[in-house]
This record gives sequence, C-alpha cells and structure tokens, in this order.
Amino acid sequence: MPELPEVEALKDFLVEHLVGREIVRVLPVAISVLKTYDPPLTALEGREVTAVDRHGKFLDLHTSDDGPHFVTHLARAGWLHWKDRLPDGPPRPGKGPLAMRVALETGAGFDLTEAGTQKRLAVYVVRDPAQVPGVARLGPDPLADDFDEARFAGLLAGERRQLKGALRDQSLIAGVGNAYSDEILHAAKMSPFKLASALTPQETRRLYEALRTTLTEAVERSHGVAAGRLKAEKKSGLRVHGRTGEPCPVCGDTVREVSFSDSSLQYCPTCQTGGKPLADRRMSKFLK
Repeated sequence: MPELPEVEALKDFLVEHLVGREIVRVLPVAISVLKTYDPPLTALEGREVTAVDRHGKFLDLHTSDDGPHFVTHLARAGWLHWKDRLPDGPPRPGKGPLAMRVALETGAGFDLTEAGTQKRLAVYVVRDPAQVPGVARLGPDPLADDFDEARFAGLLAGERRQLKGALRDQSLIAGVGNAYSDEILHAAKMSPFKLASALTPQETRRLYEALRTTLTEAVERSHGVAAGRLKAEKKSGLRVHGRTGEPCPVCGDTVREVSFSDSSLQYCPTCQTGGKPLADRRMSKFLK
C-alpha cells in the first residue's frame, strides 16, 4: 500500500507534470472506483490543474475557476502510472487492472490501476476535499511543522491500544500504514504490542524521533524518483517490513512475523522484544 512517503513523492511528481495542464477527458473503466456523482466527472474536463496536495494517503488535484477537486486514495493495490503519451482510442473495460484514465490536452496523462480482486481504489470528485469521509477524519500530519513532541505525547495519552494499531489509525496520525509502522517501531526499539499509554516520557520521545526520522528519510529517498519506480524504492529502503527470515540489518537476528487475517507485521526480537518472540495474535496475546 502506498503510504505517506510514496504519496508525497507522487504529489511532487504531479506538481511538476500536471500543474498548468488542462484536463480534456476523464474516462472511468471500472465504475466501482468512482465514489461520488455530484459534481460529475465531466465537470473536470476543460479545467486546468492548479495545485496538487496530499492529505494523509489521499492525493488531491485542484482545478481552475473554483472547479471541483479530484481526490484519490490508492488503497492497498492501487497505483498511478504516468504516460507521456496516452494510447490512442478509449480504454476498453475488461478484467485488467485499469480503473480510470485522465487525459491532458498535451496528449499525456495518467492511468489509475488496481491489482487483485479486492477493489478498494477510490476516486472522489468534490467541491471541497473535506467532503471525502476519509479526509475529514484524518488526524494531524506527522511531518507538519507544528507536529512536535508535545502534540504527539498528547495524542498517545490515555490511548489504550497497542502501538502498532495506534500508529496505523488514520484518525490519530495521518499517513502511516502497515509498512512504516513496522519500520518506526524497529527504529524506536519497541514492541508492536506495547500499550501506547504505558510509554514513559523517554520512550515517547524515542518513538517521536523514530517516527519523524523514518518518514523524513523515506520521503528524501523517494524525492525525484519517477512514479513507476516508487514501489521498488520503498521496498529497498525497508529494514524489517516484508523481510521475514532475513537478518536484521542492525543486530543480525532473524526478522520474524506475526500474521493476522488480512495482514502481517515484521519485527526483530533482539532489537524490539528483549529477544523473546511474539505470539501469533490469532492464538494468544503478547509474550512479555
């Protein structure tokens, strides 16, 4: 799933390639991708893209003359593919991954695609991005200038959930998903199952610094990378997530995994849990 660093890089890429260009056609291929109907997709056509923003994991394209916003969430298996020259002729609906095509007056444009059978890629055409439920409920952006340690501590105060779940909650902190929550907890040397409310002030500071550093470094690695290479760039920079069975790059211990019904987490026992393996959450609770 694209998370804050990748979506931030996509935003920067689209600022360079889209802003100042006119949208001439928006072609839905998978009708399920469109989550709104007023304004219609045609309200985007003939308008210039004036700005591109990121809200958590959402991309937001502004259009001219107070036109509607084109807001998209790439979900778990979605992606944006830029094309300097779009294929001639309209795309054909079918069983392929193509979900929507946006064409510019220059002949360039982008495709939104989604792999797999769980179709969660979403596009909203709205007058205000706050009309998108997922945007409206977002917590603060962890890379914002005003997101300091005191604010972070205030968010965690009284939070009875485990750290892994708290970091992934978009209404608490915007933009962190499964992969970067693993990376942040590894950098902070903390168990994913530790209760957020149990952190000492020193641990809160350590987690805050790991959060900011991990995301900042990931954004820096992704800066300037072409849209088509961002997935590979993300994977290359991960230390524990998706690396079950590999040696931890910090201590050399074997990276382990805890599986859930629809996801998994990875961690290093030596770095994060005092050398003790975590029990599978489907079977028992955290092994202290």
